[in-house]
This record gives sequence, structure tokens and C-alpha cells, in this order.
Amino acid sequence: MGEALALGAGVALSAAVLWLVSGQLLVPAAFLAGVACLGALVLVALRLRPEVETAEFAAPDWSVTNAAIEQEDAAVAITDRAGRLVCANARFAEWFGAAAAPPRLPLDPPDTEAAEQAARAAWRDGSVRLARVRKAGAAFTLTIVRVGRGEDHLVWRLAPVAEHDLVADVADRIDGKLGRALAREGLQAAVVGPDGLILSANAPFCARAAGDETARVAGTDFVGYFRSDEQERIFYAREGTKGAPVRFVHLPLADPDERGGAIDPAHAASFFLLLDNEGGIGDARTGLPQVEALLSRLPLGLAMADRDGRFLFANPAFLRAAGHDGPTPPPYPSDLVIREDKGALSDAVRRYVQGAPMAGDVAVRLRAAPEDPVSLSLAGVRGLGEGAVLLSLKDSSEETRLKREIAQATKMQAVGQLAGGVAHDFNNVLTAIIGYCDLMLMRHTPGDSDYDDIQQIKANSNRAASLTRQLLAFSRQQTLRPQVLQLPDVVAEVSTLLKRLIGDRITLQVTHDRDLGAVRADPVQLEQVLLNLAVNARDAMTGNGGDESKVPGLLKLVTKRVTAADVRAMKSEILPIGDYTALIVEDNGHGIKPALLGKIFEPFFTTKDRGKGTGLGLSTVYGIVKQSGGFIFADSEVGKGTRFTIYLPVHVPDASEVAETAAAALAAATRETPRREWTGGGRVLLVEDEDTVRAVAERALVRQGYEVTTAADGEDGLEALERTYATGGAFDLVLSDVVMPSMDGPTMARAIRAQQPDIPFLFMSGYAEEQLRREIDIPRMHFLAKPFSVAQIVTAVEEVLRAS
Repeated sequence: MGEALALGAGVALSAAVLWLVSGQLLVPAAFLAGVACLGALVLVALRLRPEVETAEFAAPDWSVTNAAIEQEDAAVAITDRAGRLVCANARFAEWFGAAAAPPRLPLDPPDTEAAEQAARAAWRDGSVRLARVRKAGAAFTLTIVRVGRGEDHLVWRLAPVAEHDLVADVADRIDGKLGRALAREGLQAAVVGPDGLILSANAPFCARAAGDETARVAGTDFVGYFRSDEQERIFYAREGTKGAPVRFVHLPLADPDERGGAIDPAHAASFFLLLDNEGGIGDARTGLPQVEALLSRLPLGLAMADRDGRFLFANPAFLRAAGHDGPTPPPYPSDLVIREDKGALSDAVRRYVQGAPMAGDVAVRLRAAPEDPVSLSLAGVRGLGEGAVLLSLKDSSEETRLKREIAQATKMQAVGQLAGGVAHDFNNVLTAIIGYCDLMLMRHTPGDSDYDDIQQIKANSNRAASLTRQLLAFSRQQTLRPQVLQLPDVVAEVSTLLKRLIGDRITLQVTHDRDLGAVRADPVQLEQVLLNLAVNARDAMTGNGGDESKVPGLLKLVTKRVTAADVRAMKSEILPIGDYTALIVEDNGHGIKPALLGKIFEPFFTTKDRGKGTGLGLSTVYGIVKQSGGFIFADSEVGKGTRFTIYLPVHVPDASEVAETAAAALAAATRETPRREWTGGGRVLLVEDEDTVRAVAERALVRQGYEVTTAADGEDGLEALERTYATGGAFDLVLSDVVMPSMDGPTMARAIRAQQPDIPFLFMSGYAEEQLRREIDIPRMHFLAKPFSVAQIVTAVEEVLRAS
């Protein structure tokens, strides 16, 4: 109250001052009126504030919510953070049970797991939609949305999906008006399930098969109504050979959208149209238009050609499957296929027109999709006036694509195994060359006439060694030392080198996304990936078939955050749903032709000029990315540039990894000193089947003061060990190759460890270290990669002996 009086006095005093200064009553009156309006506004705001705050933080009334979600056409439920069911409408209780709490819904087993994953994704991304989940044959769309002031609730909505049953649709039509229309033309038709039982049939079929048009043949065995004679002609069993032989036009009934575009006849229902081989069918002058009208109503790709091989008609399903635009077909069936297949299709149509009535398939490539062969079924018909050949088209593009991908994967795997074997054998040769160069350099000094020549031999041998590493990278057999890292750090490390590599005429543009997840990969190998892609981009932009007008070019390096929701939106069949960190390398070079884009990751394939490039750059990139658990995609447009996108999964350490890291750090801090102090020298058992490699390694170790005993394979090594033991001696180290004839290195090592458990082993091989460690699994095993130099083998032996 006192504050209000003080405020009023202050306002009155201010008004008085204004009156004295101005000498007019109007000025203080206006001032007092403004103050009064302002006070009124403040009072209104103060009165309204408690009501707003009360409404904002009011506790939810679940009875109101329950009434709001009551729907006739959908099941709706709300769950909280703890996964408890807060409320649900009547449809939810009716369809899934009152005790069911999402995500633990009574769905089919695969969809139950999908619902649980969708719930986790909804908490993370805000909303998720599954196009189809199933419960006992019924299909639903599932939508999950995160809601609430604190976003602490999930709203689940399951709406039924009205599915189109193609088999039931055709069966109903054959059993109804369409079947009666076919009957007027004397055409027998039946729909048969995958178990061989008849689902429906029209009256002519019932009359021929069972002797009565009104006979119920549904549920009986279709094949049981037929017999064949010595000429392999097919007759109705009831009529025997006295009746007219029939032939079958067979079309599998399956929805390509539900089966990935491929139809498996063994697991699909079938539509059979039965035609008499002898005698007419209806009135030849009027039969064809009626047949055309009838067949156009079937959801199957059907067409008919006359005796000259011209199209008489084609139903819309046939034209859609053929990729033909427009309501009318072209003049000839061969007009639908590529030039190379025109002759084969024309000959097939002519054969079915002129020969005996029969049916068969021919593989053709459509002009609309020349890369994907399809199966075109043909059946010769008689008694339909001008109609002579019935054609049906089945879309087998998805099946063909899968076969091509499997064949490509098999070829790449075989080439990878071959590359790995070649690299291993070549490493033995390079080891000998590099070793002898080192031994010769020890006897020559710079300035000698042979010194530069030996250095050139060694330098070229090292270049060959880098090629073998690329081969091993392609075959995914190179040694990786993965670390948990951030991609921007790798890009920053290599950016300076990339700028020197691509030159001044190309601009390097680097962009990093925010909130990037860490990945687990080998940083050295990722740098190799960036270098290889940058070299290819440079060549594409600076004259190697490129457009000189585009120089200076632009090379973009982009790191991007890709969430599980982003992957789900891509609808990729290759990239699993999950969180990724993407690395994009994009140039504005001349691009890659579409016909060559699918071959760029194959080894020794290159678009560069002869003598420029080995064809191993992109295959190396592919091998490193796949061995790192990632995925790589290439997009290119001729004249505009190429973009490579690498997806590496975000690394999420589990509890065991965290514990292992902590234990390793503790062990490193408390590690004891070596058991003994190594002062040089020692006895080494050298086991190597390659004579040149064995000789180089022996000379290198003897020069350093080691006493070396050599053996050509594992059996010789065991004999040398026994001879040494018999004389009271022992070896300090076993230096052995891994792959040897008769007895390999790991088998020999296990036999030696049985006699001398503490002896250390140093394996040397051209294969990958991780692969060997998994296969050998021997404690206190060390590794030396081939090819190695004299200094490298001496250093490796010294380090093993110091640590033992």
C-alpha cells in the first residue's frame, strides 16, 4: 500500500512540474492520462498471467485424451518413457488386447522386432512410420510420434491396410462374368493354387473335365483331370484319346510389388487358359474381337499376333510391362526389343505361326530397359480367326538384376582371392630383391659406379611393393590398425598434401557437417582413400579426356551426418538402417559414362589413357571401405562430374570395449620391466621354404652377430630343434614363414611350444596380420610383413628378443 501511495505521489509531482514548466493544463493532463492507460494495461496483464501459467502446466486429463483418440478405423495407444500403456482406444483393445503395451504387440515375429526398433528410432528422431506390419495375416501401417511438453510420450497409431489379392481377383473373375464370356467362345480357363488344387474354373472346363458344367471342381487336383499319350499330347482324362487334345497357356499369378519384382512359379498360383489343338473355337469371324475384349480385362500382360507376325491387339498390362507409351501397340512384336534381339523374336513368332500349336519362352531385351532381359511366352493358337500367336510378358527384371549382382559379387570375390595369392607370392620375390639390394649397398658407398643403379633397383622394388599392398587392399587382406576417430581430423591431416597433389589450377573446397559421429577405421588407409579419389578427380579435370574449358576445376570434400531416419528415407536395398558419417568426394570433371560406371571398382579397369594408371586405385578404395565396414557409392553424369559417397557406421563403444580400454591403460601404467636384459646376439631358428628369402634373412642376421640355423620347412625345423636339444643347446627365437609345403609354420610352432613353451615366434608372411592372428591364435606371436628390408628384419628380431 505504501509503495502505491509513493508511486501516486511521484506521478502527481511530475504532473505539477510539467504544469509549472509549460504553463498550460493540457500537458500535465495528457501525461496523467497516459500513465493511467499504462497502469490499466499492466493490471490486465497481471490478472491474465496466473491463468495462462495454470493452463500451461496443467496436468493432463487422460479421460479427455482417451475420448479424443477414439476412432473407428484405427487403433491408437499412448505410452510413457517407461514403456507403460497410459491409455488406448477401443479398437486397440479389440485388435491387440487390453494387456498389450507397445512395443510388445502381438505381431508376427519379424514385425515385433521391427516395432521395437521403430520405438527406439521414434524416441531419437521424433517420428517413424512403418508401411506394413502383420498380425495373423492382417496388415497395418504403424505410425509412432513423440509428443508432450517434455516429449516424454509416444502415440502409436495402427491403421488397417486394404490389400489387393491378385489371385482372389482373377479367381472371382473366372468364376463370374469373365468366365462366362470365355465360355461363349469355348475357352476353358482355370485358376490353380501353388499346391496344385483348383481355386476356380469356368463352365467349359467343368464340362470337359467332370462331364457337367455345374460340377464343383474347386479343391480338386488339377493335374488329375489330364492324361498324355505316346506323342506327349495332352487329353482330358474323362474323354481319353477320343477327345480333342489340348494345350496350356500358363501364367503365374503373383504381385511383383510384394515379391520384389520376381515371380517364383513354384510358390505362386497359376492361371491356365486351355486351347484345343484340333477343331475351331467359336466363330472365327467374330471370335477375335470378343477374345480381345475379354483378355484386356485380365491383370496379366497378354497380346496376340496374326499369321504375318503383326500385332492384332495388346492389353494395357502387356504394354506397361513392355515399357511402351501409348494405348496401341507397335506394328510388330520385334519393335519392342533392341536391334540385336529383333531377328530371334521374329523367328520365334514365325515358328509358332507356321508350326504345330505349342507353347514356349524366349528371352529378349526390351528397348525400354535394354540391360534387363525379360521372358516372353508364346503359344500358337488355332480357330481364332486372324489370331495365330498368343504372347504374354512376365517382368523378370528384378530376378535378372539379382542374378547379375550375385555373378558380379562372385567374380569380385574370385578376383580378390587371386589378387591376394599373387600378392603373397610376389612379396617373396620382392623380399629377395630388396634384401640383396641392401646387402650390396653395404659394400658400396655413394659415388661408386654401381651405387645409383642399386638404388634404382631398390626404388622400383618398393614401387612394386606398393602395388602388392593395393592388391591386398582390394582383396581385403591388408593389415588394418583401426582407431576411433573423427573424419574431419583425417581430412585436415591430408588436406595440405592434397593441395600439392591436385595443383594450383584446381580449387580444394572442404566442408564439415555438425555433430558428426565418430567412426572406427585405420587413419592411414582413409588417407590412402582420399589420395586415390583426389588423383582420379585431378585427372578427370585436367586434360585426361576432360574438358579443358572447365579448368580451373573444383574438388569438394564434404563430411556429412547421416541419421537412421535419413537412411530409411533413402529406401536403399544395400545400406542397412543405422547412423553413419559420410565422406563425399566430388569433382566437376568429364564424368563417367553410364555403361562404365558399374565396372570402375574392378581391378585393372581404368578409363585413363594407355600407360597412365594401373587400374588399382578405385579397387583399393573399395577394398579399404568394405574392410572398414563401410559402403561406397558412385554417381556420375557425363560432362558435369563425379561424386563418390562413403558411408562409415558411427562407432558406439559397448561396455566390454570400455572395460578393455581401461584395463589396457591400467596394464600399461603398471607394466613390469622385461624379465631379462637383452645385450645382443642369440640363437635363431630360421624356417623359410623360399631359398632366396632364406638366404637374405640368414646373411642379414649373421652380420648382426646372431647364430642362425636354417630349415626349408616345418619338418626340417623340428628336426633342427631336436638336434640342438640333443646337444644341450636351445634357441632364443624361431623366425618362420607361415605358408610352407609339408608342414606349415603354425603347425610347427604348436609342436615346438609343446617342448619349449616360452620360446617366442616371429612369423613373416605376405598375408594380412589380423587374418593370420585369427587363424593361428598362438600366444606370444609376433609378425613381420613381407617384403622387408635387411634393416627391418634385424630390428624386428631385436625387438622380439628385448621383449621376451
